[in-house]
Order: sequence, then C-alpha cells, then structure tokens
Amino acid sequence: MSAVPRSEKPAGRFRRMLDRLSSSQEDLESEELREDAETAGCTRIGDCKDRQIVTVTGTLRTVTLRPRAGVPALEAELFDGTAGLDVVWLGRRSIVGIEPGRKLIASGRISMSRGRRVLFNPKYELRPLGRE
Repeated sequence: MSAVPRSEKPAGRFRRMLDRLSSSQEDLESEELREDAETAGCTRIGDCKDRQIVTVTGTLRTVTLRPRAGVPALEAELFDGTAGLDVVWLGRRSIVGIEPGRKLIASGRISMSRGRRVLFNPKYELRPLGRE
C-alpha cells in the first residue's frame, strides 16, 4: 500500500466508478441533488442562514396538511442533498403538482422554527417530471 491516504489521492475515472458502485442509493441521490442545485445556480439548503432571502431547489420528500393556529397549512420537506427545509403554504389544503418526489425551485426568506429551516409562502416553480 502507498503512504498517501486514499482520500488525498486524485480520483481517476476508475476510482470514481468504484466509489459510485460501492455507494448507497441515498448517497447517490444526495450527490445528484447537490449537483442539480449547483447547476441551477441555487443556494444549498445547508448554507442557508436565518432571515436570508434565498432561491433553493430540491426534491419534496414529504407533503402533509398540518393546521397552524386553526388555519390550514400545506407543509412539505424539500431536500437538496445537503439538508432539509420545511416549505409551508398557509391557507392552502392542497396545491396541484405539490407531491412527494416532485422537484421544485422555491424562493423566499428563510426563518428558523424549532431548530429547522422554514420557508413560508414561497414563490415556486415546479421542475419537469422526467430527466432533463
């Protein structure tokens, strides 16, 4: 074996292929989502700070109807491979196209609620269902 640790060696084509074959499906999906956010020119969710105006992209993991103070609220978890973000539409019971597995771009001001990043009533754009 060589004295240089594997993580410090430059990754060749064969090494990258082996790493992809030995990675879990979740790791591969996270990597793909991070690359997608970078190519779309969006802020990574893991880099978002409280009260910052951002544009983020990712895949909706969950969508639930959860009333807030007696008002209907549609909540979804957006994941971009770095972290999760709760997206909340107040006064809405459902929105056509907002469903688990759907990719979207959302813009608005980040807030922190119970230690989680939240985006209330964002501007959003649904991404195409198929591969681009």
